[in-house]
Formats: sequence, C-alpha cells, structure tokens
Amino acid sequence: MKLKLTFIAFAFSLFFGFAQQIQLSPKAEISVLTIGPGESLNDAFGHNGFRVKDTSLGIDVVYGYGAYDFNAPNFYLKFAQGKLNYLISRDNFADFNYHYTYYNRTINEQVLNFTAQEKQKLFNFLENNYKPENRRYLYDFFYDNCATKIRDVTLKATDRKIDFVLPENFEVKTFRTLIHEHVGLNTWGSFGIDIALGSVIDREATVNEQQFLPKYIHTFFENATLNGTERLVKRSSTLYEKKETNSSYNLLFSPLVIMGLLGLGILFLTYKDYKNNTRSKWLDAVIFGITGVVGILILFLWFATDHTATAQNYNLLWAFPFNILVIAQILKPQVKNWVKRYLKFLIIMLVLMTFHWISGVQVFAIGLIPLLISVLIRYLFLAKYFNKAN
Repeated sequence: MKLKLTFIAFAFSLFFGFAQQIQLSPKAEISVLTIGPGESLNDAFGHNGFRVKDTSLGIDVVYGYGAYDFNAPNFYLKFAQGKLNYLISRDNFADFNYHYTYYNRTINEQVLNFTAQEKQKLFNFLENNYKPENRRYLYDFFYDNCATKIRDVTLKATDRKIDFVLPENFEVKTFRTLIHEHVGLNTWGSFGIDIALGSVIDREATVNEQQFLPKYIHTFFENATLNGTERLVKRSSTLYEKKETNSSYNLLFSPLVIMGLLGLGILFLTYKDYKNNTRSKWLDAVIFGITGVVGILILFLWFATDHTATAQNYNLLWAFPFNILVIAQILKPQVKNWVKRYLKFLIIMLVLMTFHWISGVQVFAIGLIPLLISVLIRYLFLAKYFNKAN
C-alpha cells in the first residue's frame, strides 16, 4: 500500500511539474474574454478571463479570477466581513463557452498582440497562480476583482509599456454612477447597494479605476497600444451575441412603488391619528425598530469589516442606530422630555441628509424618497403630539 501511495504521489508531482514546463507552440494565442451581464445581481457586472489556445498542443483553457471558495471556514461571516479569499479558476473553453451561451450572455474575444516570449510568460504566470498554494487572494469589488486582475496580469506579462488610450466617448463618472449603469436606478439591487455603500463611491473614478468593470476592460484594451506604436489587441470578435428576451423587470414591484405604498400607509395612519388625536404606537415601534436595525447594519459594515466601499455612509442620517433604544419609550403612554429632543434631532438629521444629497456628498437610493418623506412627517406629528400631551 505504501509503495502504491508513493507511486501515485510521484506521478502527480511529475504531472504538475510537466505542466509547469509546457512550452507553447508558435501557433499559440492568448486572448481576453469579456462576458456580458447576466440576469442576477451577482452576474450584473459581467466577467473577464484569459483564454489560452494552442491547437498544436491541444490546449484551450480559460483562466478567471473571482471564484468562490465555498470550503473556506466561516464562509458567510468572512464574506460579510470582506475577509473571504477568492480563487483563480481554470476551465476547458468548451465548458466555459457552453455555460455562458446557455445563460444567454454575450462573449467577446480580444486576441493579444503578444510575442511568443510574452505569451509564454503570461501562461507560466497563470499556471503558477493556479497552484493550490497560490490560488487564493483577498478580493475587493473595486480594486482587486475579476477585471482588474486581467489588466494587472497583462501588465506583468510584458516589458513593453501599455498605454490605455481614452476612447472617443469617454466620460468621467463616479463609482456609483458606473454601478447604476449595470443595475439601474430603481431596482432592488441598486436599492441595497445604495444603502450599504458609503460616500466613498461618490467620487469620480480615474481611468485606471473605471477598469473594475469588465466592459471597460474590453473598451480600454481595444484602444490600448504597446510602446505607443502597436495595438495591444491584434484581433477582436464576438463569439456569442446575447439573444434579446422579454425583460423580467416589473415596475409594479420596484423599490419606488413599494416604498411609495409604504409611505402612503404611514401618511394615512398619521393623518388618522391627527384627526382622532391618538397615536398608533405599533407604527412608531416598527419605524424606530427598522431604522435602528438598518443603522446597526450600516455601522457594522463601516467599522467592523474590511470592505473599502462601506465607509463614510451617511445613510446613518436616516437609519439611526439609537432608534432601537427609543422603542421602549415610544410604547409608553407618556414619554420623557429627552425623547422630544431626540425627535427634533432626527428631523435635523433628515434635513442634513437632503443637503448631503443635493450637494453630491452622497447619492442615496431613489426608492427611499417617498418613505423618508412620510417618516419625516411622522416625526413632525410625534413632536407636536408629545408637546401637546405634556
């Protein structure tokens, strides 16, 4: 048994050692693949990968960055904390192509204008990166993802200078605007993103930073030059074009409509309370409870995680964590004087949030507008009600 195990171990080491010594033939091509957006939020931004094709050696594989490591200990906790290591993947092109055509996602290919030496260097880098001890890396959505890795590895593969020439239609945009291009303004994806991510993504992204999106890798690579004389991309083609389908987007279930209905409900109950000189305590408990819980989650993302994009989040101006502590007072027939002062503070915070939005310090989810208007009116009602009661 020991002899068999020794032989198997030797065979594996010989195989992997040989894989590292593969010399690509003159017919080898290395290209950048850009996958169009998919239907789910996780796929909304597209994907990039390297394709290594050598017909002489029978090689046709795709390397991509950003695969989940579901076997990682405490997967969900590390994911939430921004401490989850992602993986480099390697797939047969046939399988890769089948997967994305099956899910009706566009596949564009750009063959790199590299020398044989540069191709070999890039291939060796990818193979070495794919080793079990090298596969994991700390992912960052904006600065170290499946798209930025393609750019960074390409830069490492050549000693020639790669200049990313601005396309004719280039526009300076913020990170948030670039995200909205893919998930829309009035979708639940953007609603969650706009609440979770802070004002740090409302600054303008540089040319280099815009390449966190796969489609911009494709755009900038298409216009890039080597040493200012040759084009980086030798040949471009579309391997699969997405077929148009009926959109699954339903405006009736969008954040603006749902939050609008909730806002109308709050306004209706507030008007009813005003006319009857009463107070729906359960409604106030729900409002303070939800805003308090959301505020605690925002604080967690800001201070207890390694996510770079969740810092300086002024959604705290409406989702205040201390609202949780006020619930006990709100449920009483009479409240203490500090609660009345606290309500005035919350009203000021909502006004301050409006100034942050107008001045561009932070852009908030448009779905929040009707809800926040109704909450503001509810706070004003409560302040007046408590003053009258006492």
